[in-house]
Amino acid sequence: MAVTLRRVLTFRDLFLFYIVTGFSLRWIATAAAAGPSAIVIWVIAALGLFVPLVFTVLELSSRYPEEGGLYVWSKRAFGPFAAFMTGWTYWGSNLPFFPALLYFAAANALFIGGASWQALAGNSTYFIAVAMTGLALAVTLNVVGLDVGKWLNNVGALASWIPAAALIVLGAISWRSVGSATPMPASAFVPSTSLKDVIFWSTIAFAFGGVESASTMGDEIRDARRNVPRAILAAGAVMTVLYITATLSVLLALPQQQITGLQGIAQALQTVTARVGGAWLMAPLAACVTLNAVGGVGGWFAATARLPFVAGLDRFLPEAFGRLHPRWRTPYVALLVQAAIAALFIFLGQAGTSVRGAYDVLVSMSIIAYFIPFLYIFAAMIVLQREPAGPEVMRVPGGRPAAVALASLGFTTTAISIVLACVPPDEEPNKLLAVGKIVGASLALVAIGAVVYFLGARRSRAAGGPS
Repeated sequence: MAVTLRRVLTFRDLFLFYIVTGFSLRWIATAAAAGPSAIVIWVIAALGLFVPLVFTVLELSSRYPEEGGLYVWSKRAFGPFAAFMTGWTYWGSNLPFFPALLYFAAANALFIGGASWQALAGNSTYFIAVAMTGLALAVTLNVVGLDVGKWLNNVGALASWIPAAALIVLGAISWRSVGSATPMPASAFVPSTSLKDVIFWSTIAFAFGGVESASTMGDEIRDARRNVPRAILAAGAVMTVLYITATLSVLLALPQQQITGLQGIAQALQTVTARVGGAWLMAPLAACVTLNAVGGVGGWFAATARLPFVAGLDRFLPEAFGRLHPRWRTPYVALLVQAAIAALFIFLGQAGTSVRGAYDVLVSMSIIAYFIPFLYIFAAMIVLQREPAGPEVMRVPGGRPAAVALASLGFTTTAISIVLACVPPDEEPNKLLAVGKIVGASLALVAIGAVVYFLGARRSRAAGGPS
């Protein structure tokens, strides 16, 4: 089945897309809650995962720039089953990721209305309603098409810069006037190796994901071989600086013990704006934080919906997954199915726990499912070194030995992060239930994917198609 997709994404769109999918304000609060040592952990995560991921994506996307990205790379290295499982788990990781990101949006939206809205901070009905609304908005814009949906991504990216810049500038002003709210002796910057402190490391590594996302839309990018590498490098530099400086600013504004993952960013902004006499800024800044989260959902919807689309064309999923909308030329069936299952996760994540507990479980589910494809990506980088590279390929400096070393480092960091994501936080009241949800959902995702693949392959063989 031949299809034609419109090339609508420019360098500017890609740069903003990488920012909105790779940079999220919520990880700043998560990092700051660990104290000053988070600054060092950001650097470790950047070197251990982000740098290997950037070079892996740069080389593989320039070798194979066609639609499908990581799905295509795994297929080239390991065959159709590995490719399907890469795409399946990458797609599946967003099913709990969307609700988690929308919970973050809902928590920070409460600061738009001031103290009177904070009564809803523990109201699960409110969080479910906001998450469902954000989900509906993101899927609608993406069904209409990337030339429309990309504006949600672009606005979401721009919305992240405003509160991040405000936090950095106002945090510095606040620090000069009243000092740091969190003590920062040299010893505080040494990462702790206790289990309580290291379990959040997987979240920090997770924060650096996203640079592989636009490669799934290769056929919709103008001059992909040129624009993807430029956009990755530019966005990566901006993301790293923002994460480190904004985390430091949160620690300057709030005592470490008062920082939470759900509302830490808004709490820090509220504190610094009040200190400099700019409390009126809080509502628009909270709106920007909320819009950034919703834009992130839109961006990830655009990227991951293309993987079932490609798999549908390869006949491993029902044929409907490869169907394009007759007017907007988008994989609307894949988008709608993804939205429906994500809506189910909104309710499953909330079952039997608090709002914060639901958020933590959804994040852990996302990390595990999201990092499984990374194991395939880094392994594919090693295996595909056997294939000759043409002059248009952007190779890792140092050639094959450096590429293998970087990919091996990324693989190891990813594997460790998956293990750490299974450990529930200390404040989780029902740890056994949390672990059961996290591990059970992850295993179920893999098992269902394997069943879907083999049924699809058998159906394809029976029809006389490729297996």
